[in-house]
Parts: sequence; C-alpha cells; structure tokens
Amino acid sequence: MNEENIDGTNGCSKVRTGTQNEAALLALMEKTGYNMVQENGQRKFGGPPPGWEGPPPPRGCEVFVGKIPRDMYEDELVPVFERAGKIYEFRLMMEFSGENRGYAFVMYTTKEEAQLAIRILNNYEIRPGKFIGVCVSLDNCRLFIGAIPKEKKKEEILDEMKKVTEGVVDVIVYPSATDKTKNRGFAFVEYESHRAAAMARRKLIPGTFQLWGHTIQVDWADPEKEVDEETMQRVKVLYVRNLMISTTEETIKAEFNKFKPGAVERVKKLRDYAFVHFFNREDAVAAMSVMNGKCIDGASIEVTLAKPVNKENTWRQHLNGQISPNSENLIVFANKEESHPKTLGKPPTLPTRLNGQHSPSPSEVERCTYPFFPGTKLTPISVYSLKSNHFNSAVMHLDYYCNKNNWAPPEYYLYSTTSQDGKVLLVYKIIIPAVANGTQSYFMPDKLCTTLEDAKELAAQFTLLHLGPF
Repeated sequence: MNEENIDGTNGCSKVRTGTQNEAALLALMEKTGYNMVQENGQRKFGGPPPGWEGPPPPRGCEVFVGKIPRDMYEDELVPVFERAGKIYEFRLMMEFSGENRGYAFVMYTTKEEAQLAIRILNNYEIRPGKFIGVCVSLDNCRLFIGAIPKEKKKEEILDEMKKVTEGVVDVIVYPSATDKTKNRGFAFVEYESHRAAAMARRKLIPGTFQLWGHTIQVDWADPEKEVDEETMQRVKVLYVRNLMISTTEETIKAEFNKFKPGAVERVKKLRDYAFVHFFNREDAVAAMSVMNGKCIDGASIEVTLAKPVNKENTWRQHLNGQISPNSENLIVFANKEESHPKTLGKPPTLPTRLNGQHSPSPSEVERCTYPFFPGTKLTPISVYSLKSNHFNSAVMHLDYYCNKNNWAPPEYYLYSTTSQDGKVLLVYKIIIPAVANGTQSYFMPDKLCTTLEDAKELAAQFTLLHLGPF
C-alpha cells in the first residue's frame, strides 16, 4: 500500500463510527492487492485493479447499488459483488461521519459481468431483512428541456442551447402528435460528456432561466436501460413512432406487409406510435431497414427494434428511472402533449426517478379482444381468483397484493399543489392499515402528476416498490 492510500484510509478512520473495522479494510486491501483512496465524498477501491493494462472498461460495465446499510463497508460488500465477476472499481459514497451514504457504484471488467450482477444481486438480502437494489449505471449526457415554445424548430433550439451552454452535440425534437409542424413542447439536449451536461444543468436548473421569454424546465433525461445483445437477437417486434393519430392499425399492417406479404403477425397502435409484431425475426430486421424514414399518411416514421424486459420486475423497475419506453404495455399519459416526458424518443411514461423497463414477455396475458358469441357459457369468478399477470395496472396489483396477504384494502388520500405555470398537480398518499404501525406509516411518491389516474397509478407503483416482492 502506498502512502497516499494509507492516508486516504486513515483519514476516514478519524471520523469513523465504532461500527466500522479499519483492520478489516486493511486486510481486504492486502488480500486483493487493490488500492483504496477517499476523495470528494467517495471511497475508491481499485480503478484500476492490480495488473490492469489498457483503457477502462467500456460503457455499460458499471452498476448502481442502492439501499446499502449505512454501517456496511467494502470488507463486506466487495466479496458479495465479486461473485458476479472481476471488479475494476468499487466506489462507496461516504458521509463525513464515517458512515456510508447508502449507495455505491461497482464497475466490472465486462458488460456480461455487470448484467450477471444485476440478475443475481438485485433484491439480494445482504443482511437479515435488508435488501439491496442493483441496476445498470450509465453516465448520463442528456438533459430534458421542457416548456419550449411549440413553434420552434430543431435548428432554432440547437442554436439557442449552444449559445447558453457548452459542449452541445445534438438536440432531439419530436413533432406534435396532432400537428406535425410543431414540436411537443420539450426537447432532449445531448452533450459531449456527463460533466458538460452536469455543468449545463447547474446553470439552467434554478428555474429563472428563460429561452425565448419562457421559463424552461430542466432535468436529467431518463436514460434507456440497455438490453443484452443475446436478448435483442431474439426480438421480432418493431417500434414505430411519429405516426399520424388518424393512421389505423390496418394501414400500418398493409404498409409493413408490402415488402413481404404475410410477414406481419399483428399491429398494436397507441396514439401516434405502434408495435408491429412479425412471425420471423429476419423479416422484422429487413422491414426495419426498408421502412425507417418512409412516409405513412404523410408522416415520416421512425422504426427501431422494441426492447423486451422481464415483467416480474415491472413495477419495481419502472420506478428506477431507466425504464425503456419502446415497449407495448407502458403506462402513458392520457394527454401526452402536456405531459413533458423525460424519457427519450418514445411514448411518454409516468415521471419517475428511481431504475428499469418493461415489454411484452411470453408469460404475460396478451391484451386483446375476442368475439363474444351468443350462447357462450360464462362462469362468475372473483377478481382475486385470477393470477397477478391478469392485471395491467399497479392499482389492481396493489389491491391484489393486500388481499393475498389478508390485509384491508389500501387507502388513497389525494393532495394537490400548483405549478409555476398554473397547472394543478396531484399526488396520492397511500396507507396500508396492516403495516401503518410498522416501520413506514404511509407511502407517497416524489413526483406530481397532471391527471388523477396517473397520480393514483404512480402512487400504487411506488407502494409496491417498497412493499417488496409478491
């Protein structure tokens, strides 16, 4: 261990609480050969590891770890995360008191190791009754800019952002669903680095900054969750955006069948975007290449592969800020033009902050209708006799969860406030009587919604996240 490392460790020991064992940390460093240095509120273990040559691991090799017990440190954490692969760097966020701040970042040497860590350690019981959360960590280089005048074109927004911030690479603007000559009132600004984006956000975030005489809204854009290549190689569903609202599913199916008749299995359209299901992946990939940029009913469409995910973690991951929006069963705002989604380039989702994504999977119940013929025999059943995958809304999932545990139904309490531009914003507080006397008396998300339905759905999602697995 070099002198700098000893100072970094001992410097922390001066304010360390009695729960942390300095000898255990020193023993870990001696056993692994990794350095440990504390700086800027975080303690770095490795980065690079002993004998490492070449550049750091590529993007996608780092995971975020949350809900870490405050008195748990590297000597306990590193062995757990080494189960998934070789650690390039472990960064534990620290308080001045010597306790950790409840979260860390673990960078592995390969993407495969990072994905394995997510699979085996997300919701892992690291201590009795203490479950950690693990998800992919990405350097966010993109900002969400809301309350932009809808008549402004991409070039105008790009020029303005370059004037007021540095490091702008691109601006992503999407046309209105009802008027393709206008934008949707928001844009995504791509910067050359996370640092450039952070500096721009710091400059614009106070809420007093104006563009074209409008006070803009600024926040981090919710990054899309990366899906491993093996999973993407099996996808045979295309996500199609920028459609006209008047365009029908029949028209879309006919257009995508032109390059190969009978290739399309079915189409599901939602407002100005759709999912086109193919019988074979090869046809889906070929159609994507042919149809991207084509015009349907006068609108130039964008076509990409839809990103699938595991539905089991839908509610928990949807609250984690990395939900991938190109999936068929996302919850969307009833009035998307006013919702200002922070997720790039896809249908708006409920405004969320915490990490994941969702899309149709083979195990879920297909959402479609069937003809009801006269004389069909019907059997009365209880909602609670169904399986959880029959429910698409978090509100129903939460009600089912409470019934399954023999609890009284959840109680919803509505609150409101007013935004800077005069909109009424809503949020629900949920009380579960069976657990109200325990560690948490109520559940309330940290986001406000513009519609009653969205507020209730978001509150139910938030509650399910904190209640734990079904």
